[in-house]
Amino acid sequence: MKYKLGDFVRFVDEKMEGFVTRIIDDEMIGVTGEDEFEIPVLASKVTTVHGYQATGTDKSNIIKEQPVPAGEFKTKGVYVGVVSDPKANSVVHFYLINDTSYQLPVTLTTEKQQVFKGEYAGVMAPKSTAQIYSAQLADLQLWPKFTFNALFYTAQNILPVAPLTVNEKFKAKDFAGSKKQLPLLNQPGWLIQLDEPEFTIDAQKLKESFFKPAEEKTRVEKPVQEIDLHIEKLRDDHQFLNGAESLKIQVDHFNKALDAAIVHQLPDVTFIHGAGNGTLKHELHKLLSKNNKIQTFMDARKEKFGYGATKVILK
Repeated sequence: MKYKLGDFVRFVDEKMEGFVTRIIDDEMIGVTGEDEFEIPVLASKVTTVHGYQATGTDKSNIIKEQPVPAGEFKTKGVYVGVVSDPKANSVVHFYLINDTSYQLPVTLTTEKQQVFKGEYAGVMAPKSTAQIYSAQLADLQLWPKFTFNALFYTAQNILPVAPLTVNEKFKAKDFAGSKKQLPLLNQPGWLIQLDEPEFTIDAQKLKESFFKPAEEKTRVEKPVQEIDLHIEKLRDDHQFLNGAESLKIQVDHFNKALDAAIVHQLPDVTFIHGAGNGTLKHELHKLLSKNNKIQTFMDARKEKFGYGATKVILK
């Protein structure tokens, strides 16, 4: 198969083009166009559109190591960054991020049902990135096991460190947190550190923690007037949550926001829950009806929200 996920292709027999979003088998691929519909097509019926290059895929070879002052030489900072494709959001790309001062000869091998495949091999310059793999985010449970191997090389007078070998089977929890700005790539995504610093226990700090006085109460932030409870607004990993998990997260967020509104003595607050099947709306109305801090509640302005929001009047 000569195509990879994320490749930009054009149909041979039709005026259509799009991104490869699925490898179906050795002969078939799925292509998603501007309408965001995926079309299965024979790989022989499309051709690569030359000139398109995804962000961060510069493959310039390392020519010469630039000396770094010993005090500034960075020995930690090898990451995997996972980012969504800018044109096909259902596809994610994996990048190795070398934020150290070492040159890194690295390899990536995948394993699925005892079938091994070399996915990437190269030498990464200090402070550089390399795209190493692509996958369908929705197929996370089907992703293979990843094995990363790296050597740390420098011509400078720096104490050598041991080679790095990391076996990783990514799970939904790895993508449970919010996206953050990735080093060197300068785009949002999920970050996993491969060369985690060794965990050491500071006995003195541990002893002090037993005698530490109770923390002061956390300051409650004043909430905004309109609070959106759509799950995609609350969690970046919403694709991996089932209905019950999503509802719990939404209700927890509602309770915290309502408590904050009461603490700050807001006259009213609006919760945007969407119309949907009415499950979340029903749950919120049930909780509001039992809260003695609530004067009344009603459908918010229908011309703005339809039946997808509830306005709460506080006492």
